[in-house]
Amino acid sequence: MKSADLFSQAQGLMPGGVSSPVRAIKPYPFYTEHAEGAHLTTVDGTNLVDCCMAYGPLLLGHAHPEIKKAIAAQLEKGWLYGTPTPYEPEFARLITGDHPGMDMARFVSSGSEATMAAIRLARGFTGKSDIIKIEGGFHGAHDAVLVKAGSGATTMGVPDSAGVLPALVAHTRQLPYNDAEALESMLASHHDIAALIIEPVLGNIGPVLPEQGYLKDIREITSAYGVLLIFDEVITGYRLGIGGAQKMFGVRPDLTTFGKIIGGGLPIGAFCGRKEIMSLVAPQGPVYQAGTFSGNPLSLAAGIATVRWLHNHPAIYPDLAEKVRAIEESLGTGKNAGGSFVRIGSMFKYFFRNKPPQNYIEVKECDTTAFFAFWQKMLARGIFLPPSQFETNFLSAAHTKKDLEAITGGYAACL
Repeated sequence: MKSADLFSQAQGLMPGGVSSPVRAIKPYPFYTEHAEGAHLTTVDGTNLVDCCMAYGPLLLGHAHPEIKKAIAAQLEKGWLYGTPTPYEPEFARLITGDHPGMDMARFVSSGSEATMAAIRLARGFTGKSDIIKIEGGFHGAHDAVLVKAGSGATTMGVPDSAGVLPALVAHTRQLPYNDAEALESMLASHHDIAALIIEPVLGNIGPVLPEQGYLKDIREITSAYGVLLIFDEVITGYRLGIGGAQKMFGVRPDLTTFGKIIGGGLPIGAFCGRKEIMSLVAPQGPVYQAGTFSGNPLSLAAGIATVRWLHNHPAIYPDLAEKVRAIEESLGTGKNAGGSFVRIGSMFKYFFRNKPPQNYIEVKECDTTAFFAFWQKMLARGIFLPPSQFETNFLSAAHTKKDLEAITGGYAACL
């Protein structure tokens, strides 16, 4: 098989044979030759219904014609200038206009870069050294947030990767998700916290949903203690609706990070927030951030085309939510007896745990062996799900009724 041969070659040329760990599927990953709409075609000629959608960015599906048109138009004019472009104020105005409380935006090249800059900015604004992250939350692969998740009693960080200095992550404290009391207790006894960074919906181990009132509670608590609240909406931004999770749950953070969907499938990131905070970013202020590819015109053109399409087609959000609800209802009570289906908007997951998990510790109780057996069965039926119990599934605007029937049929046959 071509995929097996390609992986054999890649193993001698690339660490693990892949460019990102999650792609290292056993015994070997399939290699994609072509993608369109809601489908992938592998180099081996297999057609797959895609429920991974590049881990979230492709809300409109693969190779959407309007995004393709926007990219092609920009290609004719060049693809890297090293100067400002008219796209920058246009897209900044669009994003800040969609999110009350956001006054300014800075474009970067990835979600990881956005969270790294937002944390630095929070420290610069508050003059404090430490941050809090939520156990199981993922904010990129930079040193400050590569911290092992632990029990609810864990307060000090332990490196989750070789090469990360313990002295760096000692400034990263951890708390369990859906536990506002733990946050208040920590802030009452520690006065060196600059910010809490949180995925409002835990997307990299889920989705794991916030309990009623949790996000509003942490907003009140952080405000009371002078701690900045950073919403990492790299996954949920424009995925849960125009305005993201913060609009859905009625919570206004101090800073927000974006990625994925705002690039229309091309590399991008952004961090945004109140003017008094964002004004500290260089060259206007003393918090340094820079990048050769920041504000890349191709990414901005694709992102603007995506967001404008969403503004023109707001019905896509309830339509996708209804499709995901139909997947859950197709399981019936019997299929859910040994597991739990969790959904929010176009994000969903079947957890091999009898109750929906509320935090990272509960997610870790899932039967990963059962999940992988299920995943293999689904792939054999032509349904590509993210190859981990700890990654969210996604639908897109390109998923048709026929695709939905294939997905529901797969769940019915494989669980």
